[in-house]
Amino acid sequence: MRKIGMRKILMVSCLLAIPAVAAAQSFGWQKYAVPETGANVDLPITICSKDAGQPESGYDRRFLTADGRANLTVQSVPNKANDSPAAFLAKMRPPSDIVYRRVTPNFFVVSSFRKDKIWYDRCNFAGRFMNCVLINYPAWDGVVTRISNTLASRSLWRNQMRTEARGYPDPFHC
Repeated sequence: MRKIGMRKILMVSCLLAIPAVAAAQSFGWQKYAVPETGANVDLPITICSKDAGQPESGYDRRFLTADGRANLTVQSVPNKANDSPAAFLAKMRPPSDIVYRRVTPNFFVVSSFRKDKIWYDRCNFAGRFMNCVLINYPAWDGVVTRISNTLASRSLWRNQMRTEARGYPDPFHC
């Protein structure tokens, strides 16, 4: 009986996941890489369709939605002091009203609300740089999750490209 119950739970879980997977795939995801540092991330090109130019600091790009309601910045910020994610975040002096905060030895994530939008910042420690995605959006939780989970440094991206070039299955996708 227990075995049948677990199978039913697994089957229902898989069926419930199908719409979420289909929705995520419909955004036209494309890998974007920062040329100077190799930081890279999957971007929903059908949502973030306008190039908004260079960010205020560090290397690379800002993107906007067609209606301008949301923006996304991919950047590599110099980390000359080789600060840990916790120390780097402290130096940035984030606002006190952060709703979500997670800090590990490898990355930090902070998020909260500003006016009618959610802001979400994730930075991965990459030695001389902090590779970051900064997103201000109305409500894209599934999209933001994928963007956040695909932020990678050059070495991980190079290994993935080598694996794909050799014809091996992509280890990062099911």
